[in-house]
Amino acid sequence: MQNPLSSVHTSNFPHLLNQLGISLIVSTYQAGKVVILRSEGEVLNTHFRVFDKPMGMVADANRLAIGTHFQIIEFRNIPAVIPRLKEPGPHDACYLPRKTHITGDIDIHEMTYIDEELWFINTRFSCLCTLEDRSSFVPRWRPPFITHYALEDRCHLNGLAVGPMNQPQYVTALGATNTPEGWRKTKATGGILMDIPSNEIITQSLSMPHSPRWYDGRLWVLESGKGSLATVDLNGGKLTPVAQLPGFTRGLSFYGRWAFVGLSQVRETAVFSGIPISQQEERCCGVWVVDIDRGETVAFLRFEDAVQEVFAVEVLPGIRFPELIEWDEELLKTSFALPDEALQEVVHPSPELAMQSPNHLFELGNQAYETGEREKAIAHYQDCLALQPDYIPALYNLGVIYRDDPKTHDLALAQFRQILEFDPHHAESYNNLGILYNAQNQMLLALAHYRQALTLRPDLPTLHFNLGMALLTLGQWAEGFQECEWRWQTPEFTPFDCPHPRWDGRPLPQQTLLIHTEQGAGDAIQFIRYLPLAAQRCSRVLLVCVPELRELFASVPGIDQILPPGPLNLEDFHSYIPLMSLPHVLQVFPDTHPTPCPYLHITPAPHPQLPPSPLPKVGIVWGGSPTHKNDHNRSATLKDFLPLLQQSNFQWYSLQKGERVEELKELPDSCPVADLSPFLTDFAATARLIQELDLVITVDTSVAHLAGALGKQVWTLLCYAPDWRWMLDRRETPWYPTMTLFRQTLRQDWSGVISRVMKELSLKNWGFLRER
Repeated sequence: MQNPLSSVHTSNFPHLLNQLGISLIVSTYQAGKVVILRSEGEVLNTHFRVFDKPMGMVADANRLAIGTHFQIIEFRNIPAVIPRLKEPGPHDACYLPRKTHITGDIDIHEMTYIDEELWFINTRFSCLCTLEDRSSFVPRWRPPFITHYALEDRCHLNGLAVGPMNQPQYVTALGATNTPEGWRKTKATGGILMDIPSNEIITQSLSMPHSPRWYDGRLWVLESGKGSLATVDLNGGKLTPVAQLPGFTRGLSFYGRWAFVGLSQVRETAVFSGIPISQQEERCCGVWVVDIDRGETVAFLRFEDAVQEVFAVEVLPGIRFPELIEWDEELLKTSFALPDEALQEVVHPSPELAMQSPNHLFELGNQAYETGEREKAIAHYQDCLALQPDYIPALYNLGVIYRDDPKTHDLALAQFRQILEFDPHHAESYNNLGILYNAQNQMLLALAHYRQALTLRPDLPTLHFNLGMALLTLGQWAEGFQECEWRWQTPEFTPFDCPHPRWDGRPLPQQTLLIHTEQGAGDAIQFIRYLPLAAQRCSRVLLVCVPELRELFASVPGIDQILPPGPLNLEDFHSYIPLMSLPHVLQVFPDTHPTPCPYLHITPAPHPQLPPSPLPKVGIVWGGSPTHKNDHNRSATLKDFLPLLQQSNFQWYSLQKGERVEELKELPDSCPVADLSPFLTDFAATARLIQELDLVITVDTSVAHLAGALGKQVWTLLCYAPDWRWMLDRRETPWYPTMTLFRQTLRQDWSGVISRVMKELSLKNWGFLRER
């Protein structure tokens, strides 16, 4: 009679699975079960199937393999049979057995697929194996200290990790021993982690290590005897613990920033005696979820009664509510899976066959996406993937749709990671993962994914440009500006059409250099600081800029003539350069060549434009240009500023331009704000008004750059993932010494920012500000 399967879990465990769009599959050979952990709304559904000593597993959205007592069973996800399942539920996957291979009793430990080939650890024979029809198994590698194959478990080889080149690369063993069960004598401290290609031991003296994994550019391992999750330094072999957990850690799977770790209670037997974890009072069995960025447990499920040990844990990406059929003769004999080509020739449709072609559904998704029908496109792509989970174009397009909405970034991460499971050389997916990590301010992860993409597609300009943006965010100026030069080869930028050579920074005696602005006015104001340095290397400088900047830039040293955009006389200059390329060709950066501020100067108005006031004068801007691609994040609303404007001990002025000025009409009478928009005719006029203010408070707009360039005190309010120039986690900026940065700590949350601004206002020495 089977003991009951019972468990307790944190209330957020099902919510986390649901949010990530995943489920988990767990094996426990001690209890003879494979358990599926799946979310059903706010409820966690623990669904189990009985197997004979299930141990190692490998699983993804398309396939599953389980190593049991003396055989390997392979399953395929066949969604078309879901309508005929006996047990009701919101199933989105159904794994049916397709193949069984008799291996004999070899203690099958960890497994992985390399393309379509299954690799697994044969613990009793101390080797890494694959399968073929004629043999029980095919040995492919064994540790160099194992002299021959014997059914003796000489080193307890157990863990297997695929490396960055999509090949088996790392293994763990409980000892570097070559005698029958020789590892038992030194199991507490004799564990090793090895590199397969070199046959070298990376690190040793470990306590019963298991489950090595290569993930996000790092090598991870469970030091099971200490109950820890750790990373491994590949150069020195040093282990850095990331999390300490209340049990024998075995079984590890990653998804996003989460590690799903299997825990076992550790039985009081000779196998586990003498290891550090056996001295710990609390020893749990279950699945613990660790935030790998912070090393904190965020959720857990603890098994009780029948289950005391967990062997393997696998994430099923993109699968929320799967079914696993260990054996159902009636269902199996009436279920068929055919290739796409054969499906097109089936005469009589039947519920057992998926009758719609994945190609057709993919095209329907494309058509819906092109016409702006987002939800319809998602539905078609999902239907396509239900028939063929490894249909990479549908996975990719679905990921792009999810990527474009911050609310579905977790789903996008899942899509691109799933693609890389099917095709580890898919450069565009690495690029998109970089973009998503960039949006989460995880710049080191973004950088790693951009670089990985470039190893696969070194000629792709978008990858170089994205890498450049990430490098600049991290303050790696030289390489960052160099990579950003690729921008002119991307579809987003239109290069200056000119037969003259582009300037490379070398002196141009007796020659004229044309410098043209690009992108927005804020960029021009930020980078005009470098024009005088360029002017020192040539005879004359022509500047092409929009008329709104003409008077503001007229006083910049080194400019001989300012021209508007439009047709140019090629005889008037000899070479050209975009303004934002000057740091690269001149090799001048804000930390090595800081620009004295103010570096822009404007002739004051003949008389003050603002009436005298005993109160500090503060200008505000709450919105940038609506056409900016990130405007929905970087701009606030005037309503967000309302708590600030209710402070009656300040005189408030609006420097806002455009349609957003209309928001001033919605302010209550108790919040008077003077509208200066009629006087903001160009940037010079705006500069004159800023000079009369004590402080400017603005979101990320050209006004922030203007105030900073004028040396005015300016507080810039930044969205959660701001532009590269504001870098990360700092209140000051090397670009403008008089600027203070206030950052969102939660996406789309301006209330926290405004609260910190109000606190800062209450502490500010206004007399000091006016003296400046």
